[in-house]
Amino acid sequence: MDAQLNRMLKQGISDAVGFVGGALSGYWLSHFMGWDLFADGYSGTSIMGILAVGLCGGAGLHLARMWQKAHFAKDDAKSNGPYKN
Repeated sequence: MDAQLNRMLKQGISDAVGFVGGALSGYWLSHFMGWDLFADGYSGTSIMGILAVGLCGGAGLHLARMWQKAHFAKDDAKSNGPYKN
């Protein structure tokens, strides 16, 4: 497999794991707080649950990107794929 393709595959998988892991932690946080994410209609608790899942998913993705930046920093000679920061 091409080195750049392998690197991009690792970046995509780590993005997915970070986002899904963060969203699941947001779901469990909202469940712990008593915010019913799947309630009928859009009550205040339902909106707070949706917000928790979205924010935690974004935070998980951000952590995954920080990990990628630290992990792939040692390969400066190679291209950074789609994330050229």
